Amino acid sequence: MPLSRPDDREHIHTRTVTCQGFRRKDGLWDIEGHITDIKTYGFENHDRGEIPPGEPVHEMWIRVTIGNDLVIQKVEAVTDYAPFGACDAIAPEYENLVGLKLGPGLRKQIRDRVGGVHGCTHLTELMGPVATTAFQTVFPILAREQLQAQKDREKDGEKSPKRRIPLINTCHGWRSDGPAVQRIAPDHYTGDE
Repeated sequence: MPLSRPDDREHIHTRTVTCQGFRRKDGLWDIEGHITDIKTYGFENHDRGEIPPGEPVHEMWIRVTIGNDLVIQKVEAVTDYAPFGACDAIAPEYENLVGLKLGPGLRKQIRDRVGGVHGCTHLTELMGPVATTAFQTVFPILAREQLQAQKDREKDGEKSPKRRIPLINTCHGWRSDGPAVQRIAPDHYTGDE
């Protein structure tokens, strides 16, 4: 169901964020983020001259390579369009994110390493959707493989340990007393029977 019909208005700005997750042949994962900001009107820019309607004011890319443990092993950032000529010089600083684990406290750790004058507002913002994309990419595949391994062990007569499900209590849908957990992970269900 879309949003309600808006009042009369004029389109001014479009921000597009696209993130993709890939499993590499070497067992690592690449998560790529891309952000653009586009105006519907042209304007004069000190460093770039006239920026016509539809040409990006910002266009940045970031690729984060992680392992199954969600620890960042490699980062590459690129700025194709920015309002200032010096903006692209900060991209290599994003290599300072190597070693961080995607998870709780990530935003603060990112700000500590590439926040303020040590980074780019837009590349730093892009790390939020990149981290979410990493979870959406990695966890379903690992969970499917873990479930298959569990089934194989049980087929061989082995008792399987209780599966760890990191998504429980991370949102309303995954609450431990909710219907999704009751159905998907009954061993972890805490609601009324």
